[in-house]
Amino acid sequence: MNYRTYILKLFFRIILLVGAILGLIYTIYIDQTAYSILIGILLLYLISNTYTFVKRRFVAMDDFFEAVKYRDFSRWFPEDRGPKDIRFLYTGFNEINRTIKEINSQNEAQYVYLQKILEMVDIGIIAYNLESGDVLWSNEPFGEILDVPSFKNIRFIENRKPELFNTIFETYHREPDSISIALQNESIKILISDTVFQVKEDAFKLIVIQDIDNTLNKNESESWKKLLSVMTHEIMNSITPISSLADTLQQNLQLAIEHPEETRLELEDLNAGVKTIKNRSEGLLKFAKTYRSLSKVTQLNLQRVKIEDLFNNIQRLMEPSIKSKNIDIEFNITSPKLELDIDTHLIEQVLINLILNAVDACKNKDEAKIKVQASQNPNRDIIIKVYDNGSGIPSDILESIFVPFFTSKTTGSGIGLSLCKQIMLLHKGRIIVKSIEGEGSVFSLVF
Repeated sequence: MNYRTYILKLFFRIILLVGAILGLIYTIYIDQTAYSILIGILLLYLISNTYTFVKRRFVAMDDFFEAVKYRDFSRWFPEDRGPKDIRFLYTGFNEINRTIKEINSQNEAQYVYLQKILEMVDIGIIAYNLESGDVLWSNEPFGEILDVPSFKNIRFIENRKPELFNTIFETYHREPDSISIALQNESIKILISDTVFQVKEDAFKLIVIQDIDNTLNKNESESWKKLLSVMTHEIMNSITPISSLADTLQQNLQLAIEHPEETRLELEDLNAGVKTIKNRSEGLLKFAKTYRSLSKVTQLNLQRVKIEDLFNNIQRLMEPSIKSKNIDIEFNITSPKLELDIDTHLIEQVLINLILNAVDACKNKDEAKIKVQASQNPNRDIIIKVYDNGSGIPSDILESIFVPFFTSKTTGSGIGLSLCKQIMLLHKGRIIVKSIEGEGSVFSLVF
């Protein structure tokens, strides 16, 4: 609307200028000197007014563009004085400045947010100009991993540690690569990857590094804590009664030796005690053997197998014993063409273990049912699921069921699901569990 008003006002002034020029020519032609002078003065006024009218808008626009050029968005244009069309223009300029300031404020907030996130991760990140070597951005873990202070240009590393500079900055690692670097008196292994990106005419290189040794040590430490906690509990359960019983038997023997006439040694009691110690010791040995079996599976004998054949073998093996317990078991395949490259014996062991667990969960369930199903998802992953409508797994132990030796059963060894997980990891797959207590569970093998 303001633009139309401006055009109308400018058009009106042009009409007046044209009329004044024609009037001046006419009065000169009819030799009316007085009128010619008056019209000449009016013409000069109209020219000056039109020039001022056009100029003030361009001056305002020039001021605004100058502010944009120097990124001075803090400038405020007066909206309460001056001609109406200029005040309307100033209002538009101020609105643009407000919008740009809001965008800049949001970008700054996002930058600070991103910077804080990158500072919190334990992965080293650096971005620098490929030509000048100036560091665009770097987080603290980058310097901590490489044991270098903060620097503004990568030439600092070149002067201090040429070999490290060549390995990190000069060598390209398009794919994540595991390398060893020497730092002071030790060597550490890091995972490194990089990429080059363009910003206008400048090329930048982004490098990401991670201390593998430190990460592995942390994960290993946590695993050992969980493992030792379970092992300590199991071993103490065996050693405590052995120690107590051995102490009782030793006291009885001591009394029989010191006072043979007063204390009669019951050989049956002695035999029963020794037998109990023997049984518990054998149980402890069995526990040690099951622990050792966790590390036996290290290599695979892969072969192309139809899932239909895999299911048929397991069905023939397990269906009779399962149905004798009044549990219905069903095998289902979405497509008979589904195939896997697997170690058949190991995957059969996994499925048998999961089915037996399902049987155990359904033992007190009316209309108990187990379903084994194979399908392929849109990502072309093949998934074998073992469903049951049994007792389910309590939520407080759901995260612990894959920990070696952890078991909620009175007769379980606690290595079945651990072995299942290890076998799936060797197949570069994973095992997932979902369970609702009282409703049932589903274990998914994802290949």
